[in-house]
Amino acid sequence: MAQSDPLYRQIAADLREQIRGGQLKAGDRLPTEADMREQYGVSRNTVRLAFAQLQNEGMITSTQGRGTIVREQVITTYHASWAESRDRMSSDQVDAFHAEQAAQGHKSAYRDFEMRIVPASPELAERLSVDEGDSLVSRSFLRQVDGEPSSLQDSYYPMDIAQECGLLTPHDVPGGAIRAMAAKGHVEIGYIDEVTTRMPRPDESRKLGLGIGTPVLVYVRTTYSDTRPLRLTLTIFAGDRNRLVYELGDISGYHGENGYAS
Repeated sequence: MAQSDPLYRQIAADLREQIRGGQLKAGDRLPTEADMREQYGVSRNTVRLAFAQLQNEGMITSTQGRGTIVREQVITTYHASWAESRDRMSSDQVDAFHAEQAAQGHKSAYRDFEMRIVPASPELAERLSVDEGDSLVSRSFLRQVDGEPSSLQDSYYPMDIAQECGLLTPHDVPGGAIRAMAAKGHVEIGYIDEVTTRMPRPDESRKLGLGIGTPVLVYVRTTYSDTRPLRLTLTIFAGDRNRLVYELGDISGYHGENGYAS
């Protein structure tokens, strides 16, 4: 950081280096504003600007009663190639997401569940092979990992599939929708994934607790049985705390040196 940079950026750079270097660890409390003013010889506003920059980067957070602390930087992995496959899903009625996070030692939860009946947009109609305006069932929720918001997910189902498989319930389905469909003979045997990035919309930023400048990973999966599309799932991942992994080909000799493979 050049000395010509504003003082708040120099202070932010100093604190950032301490966090990345391990001198300040997750959960550590930063000095108070008064201590920072004395240490750096700056005004209260300069200290607040430095803290605000690091908060926007997701490195620190302010907690009532605890002051400003270093935020834990948890990157969770989603194995897109096989997390939802039937042979990978456990038999204890835990759905794919919960099973995936538990395997990594994380605690996961769903919040703000909502079930709606919506008309098929042109894009949804094309992907799900229904007519534009046909009724679809939308099931959406916020997914948390270790108590922190991780992603927003919204799945769309053709009405006949939803009715047959019990997906019109205003709550989560035990074992997940994939199991519920398979139990009625609608087995997912293939999918098309589309992955893009963009900046978040205001509501996404608020729900995911994103800092200014943090992008989201937009993950669209359309699944198929041997005769038709079954669902389209849109997942908005917080870009600073998620990793999407695909494993292709024979990697049976790979033992997960980077923590990707199980």
